[in-house]
Amino acid sequence: MGVQQETGVGGEALEVWIDQDLCTGDGICAQYAPEVFELDIDGLAYVKGADDELLQAVGAVTPVPLPLLSDVVDSARECPGDCIHVRRVSDRVEVYGPDAE
Repeated sequence: MGVQQETGVGGEALEVWIDQDLCTGDGICAQYAPEVFELDIDGLAYVKGADDELLQAVGAVTPVPLPLLSDVVDSARECPGDCIHVRRVSDRVEVYGPDAE
């Protein structure tokens, strides 16, 4: 039942990505959810994969584990660069972040 661990709103699986072009490098996301976000040597934040590896490809996404959902949402809300996007996996609709409806 590993999939259940990565469900969010209404039981939907969620994923998160960071737009590094807008990242200010404040590191608020890494403070809220260090299991999901990390600052790299370039001073920008990236999402991390299941193996704790930084995902540095443009638009790289990682699943949002349910126990960390509120931390990831807080990161998106508090980010001064408005660069954290949380979306449903099923239809890629943003549910938290600057493009959320």
